[in-house]
Amino acid sequence: MSRLAQTRDLTEIQRDILATVREFVDKEVIPHAQRLEHDDTYPEKIVQGMRDLGLFGLTIGEEHGGLGESLLTYALVVEELSRGWMSVSGIVNTHFIVAYLLQQHGTEEQKARLLPRMATGEVRGAFSMSEPGCGSDVAAIRSKAVPVDGGWQLDGQKMWLTNGAYSSVIATLVRTELGADSAYGNMSTFLLEKEPGFGETAPGLTIPGKIEKMGYKGVETTELLLDGHVVGDSALLGGEPGKGFYQMMDGIEVGRVNVAARACGISIRAFELGISYAQQRHTFGQPLYKHQAIAFKLAEMGTKIEAAHALMVNAARLKDSGQRNDVEAGMAKLLASEYCAEIVQEAFRIHGGYGYAKEYEIERLMREAPFLLIGEGTSEIQKTIISRGLLKEYLPTR
Repeated sequence: MSRLAQTRDLTEIQRDILATVREFVDKEVIPHAQRLEHDDTYPEKIVQGMRDLGLFGLTIGEEHGGLGESLLTYALVVEELSRGWMSVSGIVNTHFIVAYLLQQHGTEEQKARLLPRMATGEVRGAFSMSEPGCGSDVAAIRSKAVPVDGGWQLDGQKMWLTNGAYSSVIATLVRTELGADSAYGNMSTFLLEKEPGFGETAPGLTIPGKIEKMGYKGVETTELLLDGHVVGDSALLGGEPGKGFYQMMDGIEVGRVNVAARACGISIRAFELGISYAQQRHTFGQPLYKHQAIAFKLAEMGTKIEAAHALMVNAARLKDSGQRNDVEAGMAKLLASEYCAEIVQEAFRIHGGYGYAKEYEIERLMREAPFLLIGEGTSEIQKTIISRGLLKEYLPTR
């Protein structure tokens, strides 16, 4: 175990889970990640290994066949997975958010129908909120659901679905114009079930081909096209329309903890690569790390990892305690993602010209880190959330 990013006061079960995942990452992920990522190949064998470890059911309650672990445990597992390959953590992230939404907001029928199969990984979840024309402006979504006999008809286009093809259930936010006073009260979340794959995977529901990306490869990112897709009332999350925005924001809070954990994992790996290379490479007659400029880089990288990890753990523990963590999750996501980009670039600089070669792992991390600056809300969105939350707490006294 490394000295950095250690978490105090974990249970024996949590320590055992993390040790098992770390061993899995070292043996089954890191040795294959570079090849799979460059080929943009879906990591079937790694995913099966995660199923065997029970990771798809990590936070799902024991009554539904899961392990019933906390958000903190999940975040620390994501940190370990991302240390090996961020795309692997992405495969379980949206699945985890959908499972969380079901457990917090689903009807008993929805939980009984979906959670046991999600716990085994037989059914995988995807999460769909963004659209081509709105990005972070959720109030501007145009996809809609209108009531029809016995259910709802959905039409529209959604973007940036991680696991869009391999998933079997997609938690999807759409407009349901029901006369609420605000745009947010006119939104509902639907659980859209489909067959895994590309093309028309359910009547009126199409997953086009995957979107080509700079990084974050291996796991597919897709669009979702809805053209007269009809679902029953049982597909409405929680069974009540108009709650979708608030349900999704609850899921986004845990998603931001996840992104912070991913950033911590990539940062740790970049540090490992940088400090290892600095000890192996010699310049001007001495090891690279003996040059003060390099030693100082390593000191700053390590300090940033510790700070980001601490914020991530705090945000997870706050949510686990049942409290709001929107400000703390925003802080963790902001700091961890920004520091991640800086740490990866410093490790890249330590490698010199070799960092630009595809055979070196740091090249892949250079393409992965920028995604974290925009995933689950840009840094600017996080600053907006943080400042609004702080201003509410620090109202002037009269």
